Amino acid sequence: MCGIVGYTGYRNAYNVVINGLKRLEYRGYDSAGIVIENKDGKHNVAKTKGKVEDLLAISQSSEYSGNTGMGHTRWATHGVPSDANSHPHVSNNGKIALVHNGIIENYDSIKILLIEKGFTFKSETDTEVLVNLIQYFEESQADLDFVSCVRYALNEVYGAYAICVMHQDHKGEFVVARLGSPLAVGIGKDEFFIASDASPFVEFTKDALYLEEGHIAHISLKDGIEIRTITQNEPVQPAIQELKLSLEQIEKGGYEHFMLKEIFEQPKSIHDTLRGRLLVKEETIKMAGIWDHLERFSKAERIIIIACGTSWHAGLIGEYLIEEFARIPVEVEYASEFRYRNPIITNKDIVIAISQSGETADTMAAIKLAKEKGAFVYGICNVVDSSIARITDAGSYTHAGPEIGVASTKAFTAQLTILSLIALKLGKHNGSLSNAQFMELITELDAIPKKVQEVLENTHEICKVIAKEFAHTTNFLYLGRGFNFPSALEGALKLKEISYIHAEGYPAAEMKHGPIALIDENMPIVIIAPKVGHYDKVVSNVQEIKARKGRVIAVVNPTDTQVRSQADYSIEIPMVNEAFSPILAAIPLQFLAYHIALIRGANVDQPRNLAKSVTVE
Repeated sequence: MCGIVGYTGYRNAYNVVINGLKRLEYRGYDSAGIVIENKDGKHNVAKTKGKVEDLLAISQSSEYSGNTGMGHTRWATHGVPSDANSHPHVSNNGKIALVHNGIIENYDSIKILLIEKGFTFKSETDTEVLVNLIQYFEESQADLDFVSCVRYALNEVYGAYAICVMHQDHKGEFVVARLGSPLAVGIGKDEFFIASDASPFVEFTKDALYLEEGHIAHISLKDGIEIRTITQNEPVQPAIQELKLSLEQIEKGGYEHFMLKEIFEQPKSIHDTLRGRLLVKEETIKMAGIWDHLERFSKAERIIIIACGTSWHAGLIGEYLIEEFARIPVEVEYASEFRYRNPIITNKDIVIAISQSGETADTMAAIKLAKEKGAFVYGICNVVDSSIARITDAGSYTHAGPEIGVASTKAFTAQLTILSLIALKLGKHNGSLSNAQFMELITELDAIPKKVQEVLENTHEICKVIAKEFAHTTNFLYLGRGFNFPSALEGALKLKEISYIHAEGYPAAEMKHGPIALIDENMPIVIIAPKVGHYDKVVSNVQEIKARKGRVIAVVNPTDTQVRSQADYSIEIPMVNEAFSPILAAIPLQFLAYHIALIRGANVDQPRNLAKSVTVE
């Protein structure tokens, strides 16, 4: 959600910033802008509603030449998408330029005070208020330096932010700060990069630092990086680390879209998530985060899983897994609701927080509440050194690699893989699983990457055919039972996210309690029907659908005959223990959503109104 890129050094800043903004398009945005410092220290600003390509069309001239600059992709919060509301925002005196991710919650009261002092505003944004507040401190307190003016202003606001600030009187310098939104600094030889994540500068340097929560940094070629705390102004030693990200990981690699590439990467991402953890020959699971806290997990009175969107669906399947194998009560909560309903949490609870990016604002807020109540918090995320990774008590990284497509695919199945490992480890430790049961299950889990590869090879073409048939339908219903009820929710979400078709997921047994009223010859129903669990009940559900002329797309096993004989289309996935079937079932549902969206002409990787990393509440 929103993206920041900044550069100072010896290169053409315009090219670095524009290419960096393209790398951040996956985060979701509706407008873009850039500011370049020319040789005289003056700021040249271009910004527009629309995409980075639209920004290119208005900024390709010699005036945007220089060695220092910054850019921004905006996802609208305060004010509609427009040229005026786009970033960068410039102070009334024209000297200070600022780009900002996040929300300043008390901007309105500050704006009123600034108007009383003669400031005027061209936009509806909270960001323009902040940049003018910095100017106010600079003019009203002459003894303050540039960094202190920014720091004083930040101490007057509350909310979430990552900011990058330039000043015409301080050539080649940046002040950056963060509270709640991520910000990375790339360190090269005689150059610095600033970005919301490392992808814009991975080709230039492997050395980076991630600005910590509540820190502000002054960056200049002359003095390097100086970091201090925002509230206390205490110095902080920079913690530089080597990036593991590679340029190849964030490029399409010959695929038409990132989403398609990431669907096909799932055998590898699942294998990488299992690697070093699932040790079948040694008859064990080794996970440092769980291993070090096994007794605390085993003695937990309950586990609460908090997440949003696709991660919440993974959490629902995690509930089934942990209760089935470890016999520990589990509740699954929307992180976005959790902190606002005064939940009952004790120090005997364990909270598992799931987030692909590790920066989800709602999930971070829920984590902070859980920690305040004394709960032990375990994080599951995909991004090393992300905010959630740092604030949780322990955790596990998925090893899905960068996920650029906004609609989560490989991150989802990697999350299911981690949750499976946790459930099996806890079940073995507390005696809920016998040695024989444990070995059977981990052997099956070990074979999942190969079975996912089979699904990719065997279902892609049939999903293309089905997509052509139903691409212009206006409604879909997804049904599943047991472990695959959350799979139905996730399948429906994928379709909604990228094709903009209304879709609902339901437990198959709930169909007759309402949704059955919708079924007619125009309503396609996707039913997840592996020959496990309550298969006979699913057969009955299909019969009820066909009796009402509904059109059935069924996800079935190769040995199935009953559901296949009634379905209009069948998609085969291999036989597997019911607990692991959601991993296999996810693949054709991802393909189906992808190809329907493609036929409808939607932007598959950057669906409208959505952001990859939701860093505001």
